[in-house]
Amino acid sequence: MMFDLGMGEITLILVVAVVVFGPEKLPEVSRALGKGVREFRKALRDVEKAAEQDAAAGEERDKSHGKQDG
Repeated sequence: MMFDLGMGEITLILVVAVVVFGPEKLPEVSRALGKGVREFRKALRDVEKAAEQDAAAGEERDKSHGKQDG
């Protein structure tokens, strides 16, 4: 798990969320938060994939330059 939260901390977060947003809005806020986290994770995976592809292309370019020079 990313955060090491105990039951007490989770309960406190839920109580604060209910007080701030109200019980009627809480499901809507939870869905929006979940969607935001999913989109963030997808964007992070896309960035990691692009970085890996860029690194692989750089290695391939370095290999091809080495063959031309030698």
